[in-house]
Amino acid sequence: MGAYILRRLLLMIPTLFGIMLISFIVVQFAPGGPVEQVIAQVTGQAGGADARLGAGGADMAQGFETNSQYRGAQGLDPEFIAQLERQFGFDKPTHERFFMMLWDYIRFDFGESYFRDISVVNLILEKMPVSISLGLWITLISYGISIPLGIRKAVSDGTPFDVWTSGVVIIAYAIPGFLFAILLMVLFAGGSFFDWFPLRGLTSDNWEELSWPARILDYFWHLTLPLTALVLSAFATTTLLTKNSFLDEIRKQYVVTARSKGLSERQVLYGHVFRNAMLIIIAGFPGAFISSFFTGALLIESIFSLDGLGLLGFRSIIDRDYPVVFATLYIFSLLGLVISLLSDLTYTLIDPRIDFERRDV
Repeated sequence: MGAYILRRLLLMIPTLFGIMLISFIVVQFAPGGPVEQVIAQVTGQAGGADARLGAGGADMAQGFETNSQYRGAQGLDPEFIAQLERQFGFDKPTHERFFMMLWDYIRFDFGESYFRDISVVNLILEKMPVSISLGLWITLISYGISIPLGIRKAVSDGTPFDVWTSGVVIIAYAIPGFLFAILLMVLFAGGSFFDWFPLRGLTSDNWEELSWPARILDYFWHLTLPLTALVLSAFATTTLLTKNSFLDEIRKQYVVTARSKGLSERQVLYGHVFRNAMLIIIAGFPGAFISSFFTGALLIESIFSLDGLGLLGFRSIIDRDYPVVFATLYIFSLLGLVISLLSDLTYTLIDPRIDFERRDV
């Protein structure tokens, strides 16, 4: 197993390299980079750029002709353009910038945001509580609903319970989460009907003054509507996957043998079938856990004014804040690869017959 883990760890290096390289190349062809962003603000809304460049920046920017490659740079001082390029690191060749970025990321040095006076790590940590809250609770709730429901559907295959629950699951999956979120907001967050739940933030303004039981209640009070909107379709796929996996195992010969020995249905189901059927569910856990941080969360965060990683990533792409974009991509790609490895190791704990190292030989 040690050799398998080592190979997987070594495989992460070219995988991360490929992800970052492709992303970096794509970004180079995207119009409207950070230099263009500042130029647009200088020519249209000079106040924002002046704050970044310091006193005299606007004066330097005006009254010159230039053949700059940047769109909208006509009439700006070439020295001003050069200053912007140095500020954002674009005075260096493309390949040099890429390998410098990789070297920094290997040392977990992610630099500072282009347009926010804060380091990228601190910025990500600042947004983490919202994303962890949404991602962790959605994963736990969806698996907590999907696994028992999927098992019950497998045991009751073809019965009215199986038919109507399948209809509910499919309808829930088809409803867009953001539309359901708007409906919840209208109904329960001070829209046209009730004003039972807050519409902004993860906690109340007086959270620090509350006792710890009140803090817990306040926390879940703020999360009720966002989690309800996200969980609507989150459990559908896992429920059907659980049902099909259990159905496949229930029809196997070892289950017939266990029943012929006089074991109860519960002993057969949870003593023999459960461990084998759950392997495919565990295989999907890393993807479900990582995607729960982002999938559908952007619109939900916007609707309920939750400032998390989804909203941060979207704003960073719009603002061309490349350090934030690439750092979040690197961190969560690495996290996804590590969790995928942990998932494989969990296989061996659930079923010792699985030997990845022997299979690789």
